[in-house]
Amino acid sequence: YYYSTFDGENESVPSDKKKVLVLGSGPNRIGQGIEFDYSCVHGVLAAREMGYETIMINCNPETVSTDPDISDKLYFEPVFWEHIYDIIQLEKPVGVIVQLGGQTALKLAEKLERYGIKILGTSYQALDLAEDRGSFSTLLKDLGIPYPKFGTISNAEEAKVLAKELGFPLLVRPSYVLGGQQMKIVINEKELEAQVIDILKDNPGNKVLLDNFLENAIEAESDSLCDGEDVYTIGIMEHIEPAGIHSGDSYAVLPPFSLSENVIRQIEEHTRRIAIALKTVGLCNIQFAIKDEIVYVIEANPRASRTVPFIAKAYKEPYINYATKLMLGEKKIKDFNFNPHKEGYAIKVPIFSFHKFPDVNKQLGPEMKST
Repeated sequence: YYYSTFDGENESVPSDKKKVLVLGSGPNRIGQGIEFDYSCVHGVLAAREMGYETIMINCNPETVSTDPDISDKLYFEPVFWEHIYDIIQLEKPVGVIVQLGGQTALKLAEKLERYGIKILGTSYQALDLAEDRGSFSTLLKDLGIPYPKFGTISNAEEAKVLAKELGFPLLVRPSYVLGGQQMKIVINEKELEAQVIDILKDNPGNKVLLDNFLENAIEAESDSLCDGEDVYTIGIMEHIEPAGIHSGDSYAVLPPFSLSENVIRQIEEHTRRIAIALKTVGLCNIQFAIKDEIVYVIEANPRASRTVPFIAKAYKEPYINYATKLMLGEKKIKDFNFNPHKEGYAIKVPIFSFHKFPDVNKQLGPEMKST
């Protein structure tokens, strides 16, 4: 494996093979757990299987992806642009996979696009559309898919005006966030103003979204594979906690335990239409709120989610392997023979480290707290 130094000599000699570069997720932290390491490892193994030389960039010694035996070349570097760009210029890969390293890798897609570096799988434009909550809600409107009433604001005064139109309670959230950071449910103007000021202080210029919060709704999510034309839903999970608790902090049950056939049909149809509208090539995770038998879309993430490894283990099928082959353009959905091992229920259990952080507020909400 390799790491950068300020010395003049370069010991990394690039080969002339076709290569693919996989961006890891960096250090484990809230919102960015070990599930993404699973995705990176299986992505690298799939690319090797297809005859590519694999290059991994990650900097966490606790992960399997930084085991030198996994990839052909490991660069033990922070997942920051300055380090990545130097490696890309040296290695000249056919493209970069950003879908497997969580939000850390995904945030680098904009720089890759700007510098003309090929992103394998879903395009930067589609990734950005899904991340920009305002643009995504407009897409849902065009598709005729239900979503909570929303608006975007850029200061506290605009927030007060919009709140009168939407009504409380409201979910306040910035665009482009990791693990639901700075998301909060507010119930009055005073709380709203404080939260908007807090978000804009840390992220000046960021769009802030106000969503009408659906009280007492059931939350569910789907993970799917898409090749740009066909969609295969690998799993639908129902959360035990009500909507409003971050999906990473929720107990997720696979398959759903109380959703009606009508609701499951709506989830499958919304998943198919959104994945195709986003021109997804690879993986897509979509989160839903269900109230009065109507399925509302909360958000979509065209990347590997923390639930894909869970479904893969429960159903005993290598979904990350399949997704990587779709991203590389080597396979289509119809090339795979899906045969999920559906037996009983599987439950995803969040792990909390409150014993290590005794002073942390233990009340769960839209901001993720599990590790």
